[in-house]
Amino acid sequence: MSGINAIKKVLVIDDNPTIVELIKYAVNLQGSYEVVVAYDGVQGLERVYAEQPDCVIIDVKMPKMDGYQLVRCLRGDANTANVPLIILSAMTREEDQMTGLLSGADEYLTKPFKPTALNSAIERVLRLTPAERQRRTDSLVQTQSERE
Repeated sequence: MSGINAIKKVLVIDDNPTIVELIKYAVNLQGSYEVVVAYDGVQGLERVYAEQPDCVIIDVKMPKMDGYQLVRCLRGDANTANVPLIILSAMTREEDQMTGLLSGADEYLTKPFKPTALNSAIERVLRLTPAERQRRTDSLVQTQSERE
């Protein structure tokens, strides 16, 4: 890989240290990411501003601020509105996934996860443009309102 920004920074936010280590291991298999971590939603929000990661992987069930709230905070701030966000959660129901995506996550993956699936999701969200992100969100909102 060449270029000034060859190493992308991925922030992992999960309250389970074992899961954090598994995610770090999986992401490092790819070899091209620097991984930083936070262990709850509030610390995660602080780390987003301090670290300015290229991608954030977020658990849903965490103390202080859950993953959905964190995603909404990040999407609602012009400084972080276009940061690629992946929810990685043990919550597997379709409603949970829809809530995550409607909150503003770019991808919703479930635990247990395959390292290849996680790395593929990271690659996909890093390629998303702000316009593509907005189109997808608009489409999701449209689909959801048609269901109701």
